[in-house]
Amino acid sequence: MITVNDLRAHPLDQVHRLIEPGPVILISTEHRGVPNVMTNGFNMMVRHAPPVIACTVGPWDHSYTALVETGECVISVPTSELAATVVDIGNCSGADIDKFERFALTAVHGEVVRAPLIAECFANIECRVADTSLVGSHHLFLLQPVAAWTDPSRPTPQMLHHRGDGTFTVDGPVLDLQERMTKWQYLL
Repeated sequence: MITVNDLRAHPLDQVHRLIEPGPVILISTEHRGVPNVMTNGFNMMVRHAPPVIACTVGPWDHSYTALVETGECVISVPTSELAATVVDIGNCSGADIDKFERFALTAVHGEVVRAPLIAECFANIECRVADTSLVGSHHLFLLQPVAAWTDPSRPTPQMLHHRGDGTFTVDGPVLDLQERMTKWQYLL
């Protein structure tokens, strides 16, 4: 029988490495006519329908002011081919450089929000801020998708997942367990 004495304590400041929240995303904003993009590894789906997405964006991020003041953004989902660019985007500030120009990203006008979609990404989700009640205490924005776009030329994208320590995993083989999802068939 295994007891807690047989296990190794894990540092609480590294718990985020045990529970990976989802793919690394790019969040684009437009503030006073200037587009910006940031890398984000702390995000998750909160609800299926209507969809709600949670993202951590804090005052240390240049995009924070744009998100607070405009109440909108685009979540862009890059594939593994953009891994180095995604990391590099996260290592600099839009206060200092034009990230779209520096990283040769193609800004695309969406249908609903002013923030740009990113053509090089597999998916783009136009969002409006739905709830800011957790921003003050946890820097957590709840976002309501208002339009979503995917690139049909990429039917099986490999998304990038941050492991919290500078290493990443990439989507691999798909396990099809749909027949076992008896309680959740309406989602299939």
